[in-house]
Amino acid sequence: MIQTPPIISGTPSAQAPDPGEGAKNSENWALEDDAADTAAESEQRQFSVPAALHGERLDRALAALVAEFSRNYLRQLIEDGAALLNGAAVRKPAQRVKAGERLEVELRPTPQTQAFVPQAMDLHVLYEDEHLAVIDKPAGLVVHPAPGNWSGTLLNGLLARDAKAGLLPRAGIVHRLDKDTSGLMVVARSRAAMEALVARIAAREVKREYLALAHRAWSGPESRTVDAAIGRDPRNRLRMAVVDINVNSGKSAQTMFELLQNVEEGCLVRCRLVTGRTHQIRVHMASLGHPLLADGLYGGAPAAGMQRQALHAEKLAFDHPMTGESLQFVSPLPADIVSALANWGLDYNPEVRG
Repeated sequence: MIQTPPIISGTPSAQAPDPGEGAKNSENWALEDDAADTAAESEQRQFSVPAALHGERLDRALAALVAEFSRNYLRQLIEDGAALLNGAAVRKPAQRVKAGERLEVELRPTPQTQAFVPQAMDLHVLYEDEHLAVIDKPAGLVVHPAPGNWSGTLLNGLLARDAKAGLLPRAGIVHRLDKDTSGLMVVARSRAAMEALVARIAAREVKREYLALAHRAWSGPESRTVDAAIGRDPRNRLRMAVVDINVNSGKSAQTMFELLQNVEEGCLVRCRLVTGRTHQIRVHMASLGHPLLADGLYGGAPAAGMQRQALHAEKLAFDHPMTGESLQFVSPLPADIVSALANWGLDYNPEVRG
């Protein structure tokens, strides 16, 4: 007798792929189509391949035989060795099956399918109403599940603290900060607010300012704008780079930089995003010859006590998408950046600088 299938479906909207730019880039906004209950147990299913599926790909055959689960999920199971043909594991989804062959599959949670589950965590919420919340993210917290970080993310925390989050794509996340970047983020709590915030970010109506500590004393104009397209580095697919979009795939990117303080070892710089590309500030600063402290991916090294990339999302300003109220938020510098400034003999005062 076939048992009740394991629960492999969670909150549909929370797991929905991003229809916008985030889904199209390589940072894996879109995950598996199925979410899982972490307590779900595995289940074995056995079949004799019917004549109608003779010569079909293994993943397509399974999708036809186990129709309640997505092909993406079944393909992952195959690659993980959970599918057997005539008793032997087959890890290639494209393997052709023959009529009469014995096909077995173990339906079990995969890391991807467990990504969209609530996980309680302490979140520093600066502002919240029925439509949105502003969060001060600590360094080290991943925003959205992705390979290597399928749990313990901000998305998991949002699902645990807010029942509304489960009704929204990506739990209301409309933009991201890198794992090791600290500071301000806005998340939506209603569908209308989410759509409006996404539109305003695309229209560049959400103002985002960052503070960065970088190697080498600043030279040249104290204020400058970098207008240089960013795309996947053709020599290292794990990082981004300034690219010539006539030669390589990329998107336009603009960042405004303002020198705040300078010392022999490096510089404190305010960064204003015009666009919001992956790793934009880190890539543009490196292109100027000023990689961020401790940003090993882009040429930085630990210095002044910094052990993570020295980037902090300090200011966030936008008009409330539903009420029109002007909202402005400031995040105090985290302890490691304060300590790094002290090590360089600097004392940053946001009120003086404005």
